[in-house]
Order: sequence, then C-alpha cells, then structure tokens
Amino acid sequence: MSENTVITAEHVSGGYGTQPVWNDATFSIGKGEFITVLGPNGSGKTTLFRLLLGLLRPSAGALSVLGTSPSRGDARIGYVPQRHEIDRDTNIEAREFVKLGRIGTRWGIGRPEEGAREAEEALALVGAEKLAHTPLSRMSGGELQRIFLAQALVSDPKLLLLDEPLANLDIRREADLVNLIARIARERGVTVLLIAHNVNPLLPVTDRVLYIANRTIEIGTPDTVLTSAALSRLYGVPVEVLRDSHGRIAVIGIEESGLHNHEHDRSHD
Repeated sequence: MSENTVITAEHVSGGYGTQPVWNDATFSIGKGEFITVLGPNGSGKTTLFRLLLGLLRPSAGALSVLGTSPSRGDARIGYVPQRHEIDRDTNIEAREFVKLGRIGTRWGIGRPEEGAREAEEALALVGAEKLAHTPLSRMSGGELQRIFLAQALVSDPKLLLLDEPLANLDIRREADLVNLIARIARERGVTVLLIAHNVNPLLPVTDRVLYIANRTIEIGTPDTVLTSAALSRLYGVPVEVLRDSHGRIAVIGIEESGLHNHEHDRSHD
C-alpha cells in the first residue's frame, strides 16, 4: 500500500451477523481526499464508519486503515457521530469537553491541566476559542458542531469521519461548516469522509463521492457518480439527475422505487 493511501478495501462486505448491508466493495482513498458519502437510509453509511473505527469486522474481504487493520480507539482517527446526546442540565464547558478527546474519560486522573493546551488549540482551529468556558447546554446547533469538530481534531488525526454534521443546520451555517472542514483538511493533509443527505453544499469541496445503494458501493468524482446512468445502474431503477444553472443537483425517481432522495430526506441511516 502506498504511503499516500489511507483506506484500502478489497472485496469487503459489511453488515451484522449473516446479513450484509452491502457486498464486495473494492476501493481506495488517498491522503487529503475529501469524500462525500451518500445513499438512502439503511444503505450502510454508518456501517462503513463502524468498520473504519474497528467497531465492526468485515463479514468478508480485507480492510486497511492507515496501514493496519482497524482497531478501536485509534487516536489517528477523529470521529463526530451522528448524534451527540447533550444533557441540557450539564454544565460541562467547551474546553473540558474537547479535552476528553485527548485524555479520554479519565475523570480525576492526571494533572488538572492535562490536555488543556491542545484543547485550546483545537478550539482556535475551528474558530471557537471564545466559547472555551461556555457550557455546551447554552450553545446553538452551529456552535455545538464546531465544538464536536474541535474534539475530533484535538488528537491531530490523519483521518476524519463525520456522520451527518450538517443535519439541522441552516444554509448559511452549512456553508460555514463545510468551508471550515475543507480548509482544515487542506491545511493539515487530513482525509475526510463526510456522510450527508444533501450533496449540494459539499460539491465545491468534494473530490469524490462514495455512494451506497442497493447493497453496492460506487466511488468516483461527482461528475461520474452523480449521473442518471450511474445512479440508475446503482439502484436498479430509472433515476434522473437534474442540474440547475448553479450546478446544484436534484435526484428524481428514487422515491417512486421506495427508497429515499438523499437531497431532501434528513432522517437517520
């Protein structure tokens, strides 16, 4: 494997028990690539992340992440899950929350300031240094996403996995977060895999699209994957991809097949 290759999948099947969600996936992802992960609900997008994080083993094939088999707790991987449960009664401040990404959950162990410098640097990296002493319970959705991103970045990862970070953000905050993630990835050479339902805010920064549907994975540039022919083949039903004068994409025909339009459906995978 090349030193510039971050993920290699060879005939990988992913799923639970004897029921694969998708089969025979072969692809590689390089250093610094920005990959948008798309597909209908239940297609296996989060399953892919669980495999990369070492939380699930492939049911077939070989998977390599950063030169080794995936394992739990790899500090080289930053992860923002689909849901962060924040207790509105909690008083944990942003800096303390971000520190947990560096020192884990070892409350009461080690020096009081252990991880503080790294946490402050991560907050500054995402433009949230002024929120360092603000309780998470008092933050807006956009502010929380920056804090979650800071926690994922505090260990200086080589691979960043983001599971629907744009959910519930308005258009302006979507654009701000996308540009922030892309800038950090570019400056640090971080590989990004970002799960989304709406590809449009991500088109300006996406190198390739990894699309999961009908138990199959297809990966390529947006111009090769997000086409009527490619998606019709992937879904096994006629699908039409429309582009407006600004290059925005709409996918037509998936609802009729009983699947979901990735642009409009924001329920969970």
